[in-house]
This record gives sequence, structure tokens and C-alpha cells, in this order.
Amino acid sequence: MTIRRALVGSFAAAALLLSGCSTSEEKADTEPADETTGGATSSGDFRIDVITHAAPGDSFWDVVKAGSEQAGEDLGVDLQYNSAPDPGEQSTLIDNAVADGTDGLVISMANPDGLEASITKAIEGGTPVITINSGIDAWQEFGAITHVGQSETIAGEAAGEQMNEAGLTNAVCIIQEAGNIGLEERCAGAASVFEGEMENLQVDNTDLAGAQATIESKLQDGSIDGVLALGGDIAGRAVAAVEASGSSAQIGTFDLNATVAQDVLDGKLLFAIDQQPYVQGYMGVTGVYLKLLNGNDIGGGQPVYSGPAIITQENAEAVLEFADNGTR
Repeated sequence: MTIRRALVGSFAAAALLLSGCSTSEEKADTEPADETTGGATSSGDFRIDVITHAAPGDSFWDVVKAGSEQAGEDLGVDLQYNSAPDPGEQSTLIDNAVADGTDGLVISMANPDGLEASITKAIEGGTPVITINSGIDAWQEFGAITHVGQSETIAGEAAGEQMNEAGLTNAVCIIQEAGNIGLEERCAGAASVFEGEMENLQVDNTDLAGAQATIESKLQDGSIDGVLALGGDIAGRAVAAVEASGSSAQIGTFDLNATVAQDVLDGKLLFAIDQQPYVQGYMGVTGVYLKLLNGNDIGGGQPVYSGPAIITQENAEAVLEFADNGTR
């Protein structure tokens, strides 16, 4: 079965050369502030806040943060990164950033309902917002410029097809964050094309040892021949669980880190579905920057796709160097 192809959107930020006879102080005395930039008169005056739902120590979000910070450095903006896995705490971070005078926001929306009030309030107050990673079905409704990420349904279908090609027949899909609609969509997409049986297994990504124990217990059912992990850290625990339990189940995963890339190369993982989190952080910040600097709206009313990119043993070595650097 052939899945829909996701178009990978890309864009590049052009440098703006500022010239003129007046000094900065003279311009401040004679020219009004640009209302579209919240009073900023050069890129160095911009503050952009990236606020995600990352849990402490999650290697995936370290890559998003790295992309965000690199964009901030490249563009010369004041880049602030904060995260909270609880939607109430994440909303507070958004509200605080707006109250502190941020010029723009980049937000992941694992729980859109929990963030809606804060996001719409920010947008209605004139703060441009781009969503990343999670929330592809809600960004437009909330009034964001665009969403940078992947369709979790399409990515899930890609995973299901990879499992079919491996000949798997009875699998579990491991959800590591309760209430994360993106993870649920991944499992649903995989199950929709998987030709065998698939059930969801809930674990907690803030308790990796406990997650491994839960997977090991499930693998006592010797009929399970496939495991689909939804994150790089959980994938590592799934590998360990299979080895500890003596199971012959084969494992595929979403998301990429250096360990995942090496495990794919070594044959411990069948594949990894890479949504390229560095791209999400970098392009989210760059898109907000372009809005502030030049009034640009990227995406043309559509999401900007950063994935899925499928990593197998055939191409894992090519991305391993970047994964070792913390950018894939």
C-alpha cells in the first residue's frame, strides 16, 4: 500500500542590508517605530521566545533547542528557550513571555486545548506565533502563521509500511506521553496500514526504567514480534527490553538521536522515522524573524513539512555524524 507523499517545505532567510546616513540615535529621534515589529528597529532588538512541552532530559528536545538557538545566533536575535511538559505550566510560560514584551513566539502544542487561551490572547495582542512539532491540526484555527513539523498520520503510515515490509504480524505501539495527540496519531496511522495486529502500550517517558520494565513485561507474550517506539529515548529502552527478555521482536522507532542512528546501523532497530527536530527549531525561529523584519508569512496557508524522513540501515551512516553532533 502506498502512502501519501508529504512535500517537504523549505525556505531560506535572506540578509537585509541596512544603510543610510543617519546614526541609530538620529533615527530614534526622527523616525517612528515600525508597528509591525513591536517597536524594534533592527534585528538585534527582536526577542523571540521558543516554548515547548519538553520534559527535562529528553534528547529529542535538545535537538529542537539546538536548532532554535542556532537560528537565534545566525539572525542576531535575543532567543529565549523554555519548556514545561504540563500544559498549564506551558501556558504560564507563554503568558509570562508576552507580559515580558516578547516580539514573537514559537510554540509546540501537544495539548492544543490547554494552550488555546494563551496562544489566541498572544496573537490577538499582536504577537506573531508559529507552532512546531505538535498541533498541526490546530495552528490555523488559533491564528498562527504556519506550523513546522510533520503530519503524524502520514508518518505513522510510513512506519506501518516499514513493519509490513519486515513481515511483522503482532505489534505494540508504545505511547510515552499521556494525552499527547501527536503520539496517538502516530499509532493510529501505523495501525491503519499495518497488515497485522497492533495495540497501544502506555509508558511514562519521565521514568525510563519503569518504561523498560513495562515493555519487558509485555514481551512475555511470545506472540509479539514487533515493537513501535515513538521516541528515541524510549527506543533505547525497547532495545534493552528485548535483549533482557530474550524476545525476538523487531523494533522500529520515531525520532532520531545518535544512539538510534547507531542502533539502526547495527541492525538493532529496523528503522527510524525522523521528523528533523533541528529543522523545526531553526525554521520556527526564522519564520517569526521574517514576520518581524519584513512582514513575511511563510507556508502559504499550509504547514511547512520537516518530515518524515525514513532512516534505515542503508542510509543511517550518512546521518550518524550529524546525530553525534546533536543536530539530527
